[in-house]
Amino acid sequence: MGDVTYKIHLAKTITWLAVGTLDTILLSWLITGNPFTGLKIGFSEVVTKMVLYYFHERVWFKIAIPESHKRHLLKTISWRIIGTLDTIVLSWIITGNPMTGLKIGLLEVISKMILYYLHERVWYRINFGLKRRKTS
Repeated sequence: MGDVTYKIHLAKTITWLAVGTLDTILLSWLITGNPFTGLKIGFSEVVTKMVLYYFHERVWFKIAIPESHKRHLLKTISWRIIGTLDTIVLSWIITGNPMTGLKIGLLEVISKMILYYLHERVWYRINFGLKRRKTS
């Protein structure tokens, strides 16, 4: 599939970044009670999450697990571990409170796993950037 696959990985990165950032902003705002803290945490993740997600997609493209609900679930879990650790650390740094970082990170485990799974299922149905759907 060559260079064509980079298009889908970049597009998925951008759409997930938008969904994930909005989720982080809202959860951070609800937990801290401060909308500006929510914005700081959400936007601080933009660069880290974009880079981490892109490499996550590249690695998973090379893993030989057939396209299935199982593959999407495994990708969801692996991404959530990476994303949660990133959120906890950045929230802790921005708020100065490790417990706030843990609270935001733990709530995101639930909200983002649901959102990520749905995101994967939507993108699985889209052939954007693919010459043909990979079947194995």
